[in-house]
Amino acid sequence: MTSPPAPGTAQRPQIAKADGSAVRVLVVDDEHSLTDLLKMALRYEGWEVRTASDGFGAVRVAREFRPDAIVLDIMLPDIDGLEVLQRVRADGTETPVLFLTAKDSLDDRIAGLTAGGDDYVTKPFSLEEVVARLRGLIRRSTLTLAQAKDPVLRVGDLSLDEDSYEVERDGTPIELTATEFELLRFLMRNPRRVLSKAQILDRVWNYDFGGKESVVELYISYLRKKIDAGREPMIHTVRGAGYMLKAAG
Repeated sequence: MTSPPAPGTAQRPQIAKADGSAVRVLVVDDEHSLTDLLKMALRYEGWEVRTASDGFGAVRVAREFRPDAIVLDIMLPDIDGLEVLQRVRADGTETPVLFLTAKDSLDDRIAGLTAGGDDYVTKPFSLEEVVARLRGLIRRSTLTLAQAKDPVLRVGDLSLDEDSYEVERDGTPIELTATEFELLRFLMRNPRRVLSKAQILDRVWNYDFGGKESVVELYISYLRKKIDAGREPMIHTVRGAGYMLKAAG
């Protein structure tokens, strides 16, 4: 996992509950390596995280922990995620739920959302995507502080809206692919910080991608063509170390 930003670097405003306490998230999946990765990523957001590896355990933890959001795998070793959600909802809670699943058919998506789920991510996924989806679910709930209402990241004349997925430089809209957007978002969350290719692979690409660092070079070149073309460059290569984004000028 990527280490936290160095002191003095800009960070997004953290989401917290209305009383100022940390958001609580329950992660339910029987893949321990995956729950460990998600737990680390969500704790990096400043959230309190509990995990469960089966359905009955998830229902028990949900009742004890009273999470503000649940990341819930559909395929579990005992009862499935849809049954878990029904039992949680039967307790009278409207906790937002993000389904995780290896299934990718329309029927599975409809079943999850019809059962009361709020969003759906198909494995394999990037950790950044899960965090962004959770931030959106929590932000739309009534739990968050006013400090978390602005979803826009800004570095110099470059802006990125995490909710609408709109990117602009000096007022000019920039169209990005999903991967380009995630890469730019990671760079913008860490302005003036050198990020290695390994760090970028870890945070932007799928948790089980196992890709080569050359893909990072390729997507950095794509971003430069869209962000820096005809303008003073913001994306810089630090030879032998990685890449850094900073305001022009």
